[in-house]
Amino acid sequence: MTKPSCDPKAALARRALLFLSGGAVVTLAMPNCLRGVAEARGLGLTMASYPRRKIGQLSALKVGQPVEFKYPFDHPNCTNFLYKLGVPAGGGIGPGQDVVAFNSLCPHQGGPLAGRLNTKYQVLGPCPLHLSTFDLSRHGMVISGHATEGLPQIVLALAGDDIYATGAMGLVYGFHHNLADPVT
Repeated sequence: MTKPSCDPKAALARRALLFLSGGAVVTLAMPNCLRGVAEARGLGLTMASYPRRKIGQLSALKVGQPVEFKYPFDHPNCTNFLYKLGVPAGGGIGPGQDVVAFNSLCPHQGGPLAGRLNTKYQVLGPCPLHLSTFDLSRHGMVISGHATEGLPQIVLALAGDDIYATGAMGLVYGFHHNLADPVT
């Protein structure tokens, strides 16, 4: 049985070989990558056309008191809540950028999150199914639990004192498309 070589020159030669072979792979693959970029530039971005719907008034909102609304259409899975957090939030509207809206179902397995707002930390959850929690001040990102996607955030617009829902970021649980019938 032979011992492995501990010669530093041999180790350097192996590293050099690995480095150079990696560089060769990158160099050979580069034209394909650039071709993909050129083709992608010719494509237009397609966005879903959501209905614009008035869902509340800024002056009526109070910190810690969510307002329920349906969007983009009347279906139990399309129950959302409008929150005034009292701290600036990602996607927030209003003078304090603290008004946001999210779907009320956990994106993991559809657990109900209504009534699970922790106003001290601007967190929604835990989900009763697998204890996922979501940070409402950071676009509904997952803090803990089994969920791998953040809460679907409802895109808001402000016109004077009126708050409008204009779209959704993320897929509502149970739908293959937010503007289509639910998956059965």
